[in-house]
Amino acid sequence: MSKPLAKQAYGSIIEMILSGALTPGDLLQEGKLGDELAMSRTPVREAIKRLEAEGLAVQEGRFLKVRTLTIAEVEEIFYLRRVLERQCARQAVTIAPAILDGLEQRVLHLQQEGPGEEEEQRQVDDMFHGAIARVAGNQMLVRTISDLRRRTCMFDHSQVPERFGKSCQEHLEIIQALRGGDGERAAVLMDDHIVHARDAILARLRLSSQRSQ
Repeated sequence: MSKPLAKQAYGSIIEMILSGALTPGDLLQEGKLGDELAMSRTPVREAIKRLEAEGLAVQEGRFLKVRTLTIAEVEEIFYLRRVLERQCARQAVTIAPAILDGLEQRVLHLQQEGPGEEEEQRQVDDMFHGAIARVAGNQMLVRTISDLRRRTCMFDHSQVPERFGKSCQEHLEIIQALRGGDGERAAVLMDDHIVHARDAILARLRLSSQRSQ
C-alpha cells in the first residue's frame, strides 16, 4: 500500500471533518469515502485506522463513526501537557549531550528542508518531546505525554502552517537551554511552546466552527 496515498486520504478526511462535511456520528465507510476521494479502499482503510488511533473515530456496534475534538478537550489536553512537560524540561538538564546533538541535527534539517510529503515533522516532534520526557525515568509519564500529543497530532503543518517554522525555532531554543544546564529556562520555554501550539489549534477549531455554521 502506498503511504503517500494513505496520508492523502487521511488529510482529506480531516479536512472533511473540520469543514463539517463529516459531522459527529457520521459513518466512516471505506467504499463511500473511497468513491468521494477517487481512491481504492486500501489507503482509505489505513487512514480510518489512523483516525481511530487518534480518537477521531469510535466504534459503535459494527460501525466506526466520526468523533470530533472539542475546544474543551483541547484545553484539557494542553493543561495536562503544560504541567507534565514543563516539569520534564526542568529535569532534563541531565540529558546526554549526544542526545541533544542528535535532536538539534534533526530539527535543523527539518527547518532547512521543510515538512515535505512524508512524516518527518511528526517523527522529529515525537523524538524531541519523547527524549525530554524519558529523562525523568518514569515510563507512565512518557506514555501519558505521548497519548496526549497523539490526540492533537491531526493539527500538523497542513492544518496550522504558521506553526511549522516557529515550532522548529522553539525546539532549538529549548535544546540550547538544556545544553547550558538551565532547567528553569527550559521549563519556561517548553511552557511557551505548548501554549503557542494550543492557541494555534484553538484558532483553527474556531475557524472551522465558523465555516461550518
